[in-house]
Amino acid sequence: MKLFGYFRSSAAYRVRIALNLKGLDYELVPLHLQKNEHLSADYARLNPQQLLPSLEVDGAVLTQSLAIIEYLEEAHPKPALLPKEPVLRAQVRAMAQAIACDIHPINNLRVLRYLVHDMGLSDEKKNQWYRHWVESGLAAVEQMLRQSSHSGDFCFGAAPGLADACLVPQVANGRRFNCDLSGCPTVLRIVDHCNTLDAFRRAAPDQQPDAE
Repeated sequence: MKLFGYFRSSAAYRVRIALNLKGLDYELVPLHLQKNEHLSADYARLNPQQLLPSLEVDGAVLTQSLAIIEYLEEAHPKPALLPKEPVLRAQVRAMAQAIACDIHPINNLRVLRYLVHDMGLSDEKKNQWYRHWVESGLAAVEQMLRQSSHSGDFCFGAAPGLADACLVPQVANGRRFNCDLSGCPTVLRIVDHCNTLDAFRRAAPDQQPDAE
């Protein structure tokens, strides 16, 4: 398998976590987002959206991080990243999507660039935008975790799963942008526990070969 990614991409980060949790080997193909390497014609032939990550496997190219992780779950079901019960599976997916679909997309690099270069926002206003959506989004995740009877060391159950793979990268980015996460003690406790595990540590941005 080849994973096309960038060390700071939180979407690529969550796929790295899933691959590590599954114990799967892969070749990393770095594409530098700041240098627009993902906008090349060669990469566009692999992924018409020209977004990261992409996973090349068995002659096919898979895109969208959640779809990639769902593929990994189906092709390599153990260890499981989703519970067996349909209701719990839906709850895990909902939390993952609250992060990967509601918080992350409006704060990724192409959106931040548009706010500055096309909308004329200052860096201060751009960072204010970023912090608002991350802080309010993770505050909702905090409540989801507090209301769940299945959260503990991890988001759901006694082992890390899909929700944890999404939560850890988002908190890492939030910390990098100095977001105020003091109102999210459950989130921070789970993230800090996840980061004691080898699968999460090896997936961290500063452990990647393209880290700067």
